[in-house]
Amino acid sequence: MRRSTLGRSAVEITELSFGASGIGNLYTPVGPEEAAATVDAAWDVGIRSFDTAPHYGLGLAERRLGEALRARPRGSYTLSTKVGRLLEPCPVAGDDLAHGFAVPADHRRVWDFSADGVLRGIEESLGRLGLDRVDLVHLHDPDDHEEAAFRHAYPALERLRAEGVVGAIGAGMNQAAMLARFVRDTDVDAVLCAGRYTLLDQSALTELLPEAAARGKSVVVGGVFNSGLLADPRPGARYDYTPAPPHLVARALRLKETAERHGVPLRAAALHYSLGHPAVAGALTGARSAAEVRDTAELLATPVPAALFDELRAKGLLPDTPTRAPSPPAADGPGAAGR
Repeated sequence: MRRSTLGRSAVEITELSFGASGIGNLYTPVGPEEAAATVDAAWDVGIRSFDTAPHYGLGLAERRLGEALRARPRGSYTLSTKVGRLLEPCPVAGDDLAHGFAVPADHRRVWDFSADGVLRGIEESLGRLGLDRVDLVHLHDPDDHEEAAFRHAYPALERLRAEGVVGAIGAGMNQAAMLARFVRDTDVDAVLCAGRYTLLDQSALTELLPEAAARGKSVVVGGVFNSGLLADPRPGARYDYTPAPPHLVARALRLKETAERHGVPLRAAALHYSLGHPAVAGALTGARSAAEVRDTAELLATPVPAALFDELRAKGLLPDTPTRAPSPPAADGPGAAGR
């Protein structure tokens, strides 16, 4: 599996990163044994980059991921988490499904992009993970906290990186415009851009990806299936966490028809397209079962002909975009990476 170094840091990620929101009970419960098996499967297919956040399951994803990784050699994988939401205990008041997670609502999220909030957030994440360090820290969803994120939270992360407490810093968001500002106006190593460089949404091409390529910064793409519409396009499918509008369902079905005419599953085309820009270091994909992890690894190994993307461009379904060289074939199968 291809590996990339994030920006000018020494932090390395694999082409696929494991996103832990699913094992934090995103939408529906996942049992502890199944969560552990899911992380084990990611390891077995060669994934060595793991991402989580306090937001995911009110800390459940951090606890489960830390437990699953604890016996692995600490220098053999990259671990990222996020700051910006602190978790404060509160009396249990039902479940957390209003925020997307099937867990008891025994904590409340408190936005905090102060310098102290960054330090406290990392300390508390380490406690839940049960590990001594994280390699990469992102500012998480600072959309409505732009001034605090740039004036207070980002400088705190920069100091932690200078002190060697973390290896790389960045920001993770569901939009491209503010991420472009981080790339342009700060010294982040990487940004995590969810859902904005996909077969259905190329808004990251406007500014973010060109700026990152020009400045030697890395972009990790998330949401390559746009919450499910590009995995299974049909009425009722999710797009950006909500039911997809009819015009996007119709567009996704056209993409699927074209991909299948080239003998390629739409999911494979979606993954390979999002990985194709030279500024993209890797893709972050969530999974809630070992089968889902193995399926994603198989999609990465599926050849996708250039003619498919050429046809999509000719039909006006994709813009012209820069592309990087394809990944070299694995010599020893999907588990070869990291041995």
